Amino acid sequence: MGDFQQFEQDFYQSGYYIDDQEQVAYGYQEAAHQDGQDVDYSAPLPGDFNPSLGLGPSDPPYTGQLFQPAKDSGTDAYMGTDTFEDEPPLLEELGINFDHIWQKTLTVLNPLKPVDGSIMHETDLTGPVLFCIALGATLLMAGKIHFGYVYGISAMGCLGMYTLLNLMSLMAVSYGCVASVLGYCLLPMVGLSTFAIFFSLQGVLGTLLALLVIGWCSLSASKIFISTLAMDGQQLLVAYPCALLYGVFALLTVF
Repeated sequence: MGDFQQFEQDFYQSGYYIDDQEQVAYGYQEAAHQDGQDVDYSAPLPGDFNPSLGLGPSDPPYTGQLFQPAKDSGTDAYMGTDTFEDEPPLLEELGINFDHIWQKTLTVLNPLKPVDGSIMHETDLTGPVLFCIALGATLLMAGKIHFGYVYGISAMGCLGMYTLLNLMSLMAVSYGCVASVLGYCLLPMVGLSTFAIFFSLQGVLGTLLALLVIGWCSLSASKIFISTLAMDGQQLLVAYPCALLYGVFALLTVF
């Protein structure tokens, strides 16, 4: 017991006392007031973490509507110009222009009419696709299922004419332009297949009509090609392969 009492006395003889700590803190506060400084003891220390401050600068509050993205003030949509009234028609967005289709159809139906080369530069495939479908439908009405032949011959014929025209002309021509011209010039052949629904073409009259339609289609296509590609004096050279292509369609129609 004597050793324990000696240890207790030695322990309380240290120089650290709670009363001294309170005196030091009180002295610090009194010194701060004496210097004329107001100390905010509720503010966090520089090394402490405050959840209300976050990890960076606070973002401004969101003032927009829920489930709707905020619009950029520099865009036309924010200025109010992007409305339903200002949007282009659906057919125009799809590249379907009935005015150009009608002008090209009239050019094909009248081979003697001067050709506007600017119209034929467009790769409009709406009319050609419609005419191919119409040719297959009229052949079907006549009891001939030739949709595959129509599409296959059209694709191979356009590829052959595309290669030939690029070799003959100084100006480059696109495959879409060739397909557009050949497809529009297929319209007289659609008329011949419509005639074949009601009358038989396997005779002298049918042969003459088939030759007339082949010449009509070839003349229209060759005239458009030489006007668009500036191939003066080469119409017969262009009309010959066109006549071979439309002759195949005539064989499908007659037989």
